Formats: sequence, structure tokens, C-alpha cells
Amino acid sequence: MEVTTNPPCNTALLEEYIPSGENPWTSQKIKHLYRRLAYGVNLAGIDAALPLTPSALIDTIVDAAVSLDPTPAPPWGYFSISDFTDFETDNPNYINQWYLQTANDTVDGGLRARLTLFWMNHFVTELDGYGSYAPYMFQYYNLMQTHALGNFKEFVRAVGVNSTMLIYLNGFENTSNNPNENYARELFELFTLGENNNYTQQDIIQAARALTGYNHWDEPGAQINFDQSTWDEGPKTVFGSEQFYTYDELIDTLFELRETEIAQFICTKLYKFFVSHEYDAITQEDIINPLAQTLIDANFEMVPMLRQLFKSQHFFDDRALGVVIKSPYDVVFNYINEGNFFYNDTVLEYFVYYTGIIGQEIYSPPDVSGWQRDQNWINTATLLARWQIIELFNGYLFDLELQSQFIDLARELSNDSDDPYVITKAVVDFFNSKELFTQADYQVATSVLKWEVPQNYYDEGIWSLNYPTAPYQVHLLLNHLTKLPEFQLK
Repeated sequence: MEVTTNPPCNTALLEEYIPSGENPWTSQKIKHLYRRLAYGVNLAGIDAALPLTPSALIDTIVDAAVSLDPTPAPPWGYFSISDFTDFETDNPNYINQWYLQTANDTVDGGLRARLTLFWMNHFVTELDGYGSYAPYMFQYYNLMQTHALGNFKEFVRAVGVNSTMLIYLNGFENTSNNPNENYARELFELFTLGENNNYTQQDIIQAARALTGYNHWDEPGAQINFDQSTWDEGPKTVFGSEQFYTYDELIDTLFELRETEIAQFICTKLYKFFVSHEYDAITQEDIINPLAQTLIDANFEMVPMLRQLFKSQHFFDDRALGVVIKSPYDVVFNYINEGNFFYNDTVLEYFVYYTGIIGQEIYSPPDVSGWQRDQNWINTATLLARWQIIELFNGYLFDLELQSQFIDLARELSNDSDDPYVITKAVVDFFNSKELFTQADYQVATSVLKWEVPQNYYDEGIWSLNYPTAPYQVHLLLNHLTKLPEFQLK
């Protein structure tokens, strides 16, 4: 298992976090929780969470995600080619509809939305890899939603026979007469065990034989089903065990003979996603491996392991705050949720387009290994655009004459202060995981808010958030805020 060479600072334990005088339950910790488990929380949500214990709040979040029904299928969700009236026109329109639906689900879908996108970056497919076919796009998304907090073993089982995946990783071409090893390789390397982790090339070859038979559809674009005539019915030896493996028997054997490797692999990946991209051998031993054992003990039901992680001292440690670089989706959706800003389908379509420009084109990751996240989100080509995407959104709100939202936010956060420094610090600290690096950084931000208003207006109490230019000034502060290095972290 690959680990970092430099140990991270977070040495807190996996035991449950119980607030104390030395380690209190604060709005900062609540924001941390929602930035990692969802896409941010507004001030009203923070106020509602503060009276709850961390354990109760996490149970509420997890329970809501578990009970949330998958997004209903669109009318075209299970179309075959013959069901289209005009495929060349309708299919692209349906794809755009589903981009928008995914964005709507993401912005307000909480933990289920967060995990749905995590799994889309684990069980990777690429839209053009299955012919940019809208029904398969929906069916894949539905699978990710349905199993997002379910049983990982059954999730793996369902993924391999999903029509989208069968096309994307060539399972549809895998027959007894013409075996294709592509899915078998990724099943071990990317989906369950990790690269070179206790499997051989011979295991891949033999597993591919067990995965044959899913080669029949009634017509192009229809659901792909099992065809007994194309299944390799001979004996296969996988992990040293010889059987006349069917698909289900292969998955059962994989989880029986490699349960430790699977659990540690997936818990490591979830740890990197929810806590920190950096971890070391001590973290592996004290945090990740016990989580893996919890997953095994629950027969690969994921919820007990997730609750254990989210409730831990380790997750809430101050050194876990602000150590993960926001994805493009984090940048935009956290911002509108935390600011409680107006959005509509036009805004979401804009976000879907521009997050693609800055590196997260949903349904089209760079390759089968997915986005590598964290530092890979930011480079010289994307940083400026990360700033501009929020600046353009702020301008759009101004154009819609919704600038009162800026003032309402500043009032709530600063207790309606008329002190530019107090307002600035309240706004900046609300949107960031940690305070700015130096006091001078706050002074610079305050000067942005003060804009061109004469200093004596502040000194003599003439200026307040009721001042005619105050909405524009808060607008400028928010634009400045998004350019701060701290804003790029969660």
C-alpha cells in the first residue's frame, strides 16, 4: 500500500469525538463536517446544528442519505435505439438534461450526492467511451446513487453487469471464443484490490473467463443480458481456487479470499477523500486498518464504517481542517450553499460548463483511473479560472438586482456591524476553513471592502451596511475572498 513519506500532523484517534472545554463543538467544526460530507451549509444550518451533539448530527446526515430515494428515471432513461423519435437531435438534448439534473442533485443532495460523485470517480466510465448514449448515462448514474451507501460487495457485483460498464470496459465483447481481459484487470486493479495487490496476470486471465456471457441485447442501446451460449463453462483457477466459476461465484470468491485487501484498499481511498490526501504508515495502522475491519465485520455494509470515521476525533481534529484542495464542484456548490445565494437552471448550466473547463467535466474523467484530486485540481491553467467562475457568478447576481443577498449575508455574519474590519473578518472567516495567515491579509481584505469611500465616513459613523454603495463593496470583498489561497481549501 502506497503511503506518504512525511507523516501528516493529524495524530488524533479513531475514538468518538466528545466535545470538551479544551476541544469544543464549534461552527468551524460544523462547516468542516458539511464541506466534507456535503457541499457546504449556510448560517441557518449551522445554528440548527450547534445544539446537537456531533454524533447526533452525523447520524441525521447519514440517515437522510440512506433513506433518500434515487432520482426518478427520465422518460428516456431505459430507451433502446428504436424508442427515439429523432436520435441525432434527442440524444444530445437528453445528455444535457442529465448534466443539469446531476448538478441539481449535487447542490442539495448532501452526503448521498457527495458519495455518488465519489463512486463515479471510482467505478469510472467516460461518456464518449459508451457512445455518448444518454440512457446508459442515466443508468450508470442511477447505479451510483442506488449503492452509494450500501453494501460494497453487492455494489461491485452490480457494476460489472451494468450495461454502461459492459460497453465501456469491453465486457460486451468478452466471450468464450474471444476473451477480453479489460474489465477483469480493472476489477482487481482499480475497483477492489489496488494495483499489484495480491493478484497475478494469471488471475486476471482466469477471471476474465468467468466474466464472459454478458453479450446479448435485443437491439443496440437496450439492456445487456447474460447469454449462456457465450459463457466459458470450463474450470477456472482464481487465487489458487479452481471452480466452474459463474460471474456471481467469482465475486463471492474475490470477497472471501481477499477481504482484507479489499477493505483496506477502499477504506484508504475513502480516507483520502473525506479526511486527507496525505497519510502515513501510522495512520494506516491506527485509523485505516480498523475502519477496514469494521467494514469486514459488517459484511461490507459501508454505513457502520462511515459513521465510525465521521464521528472520530481524527476526523474533527483541528489539523484535519483546511487540508484538502477543493474540487471545481466544491468551489461553486460550496459557495452558493454557504452564502445561501440564489441559483437556477441557468446558473447550474453555467457551472457545469465552466467546471468542465477548469478540470472536472462530469461524466468525462481523464481516463479509467479517474481524477486524482487534491493538488491535481490546481495548475497555472486552472487557477485563474477558479477565481473567475465565482466572480462571474457574483456579477450575475448583481445583474439580476439580487445584490441585497450580499448585504443580508454580511449583516448576519457581522451582527449588522458598521466596522469594516469586523465585517471583513466575519465574511472571510465564514467562507474559509481557517483564519488567514497574517493580520496583514485581513487588512488588505478590509481595504478592498472600504473601496473608494472616504475614510472619514467610517471614522464618523456615516457609513454602514445601509450605505448605497455597500452592496457593491461586499461584492468586491467576495471577489477578493475567492482569490485567497485559503479559499481553495476545505
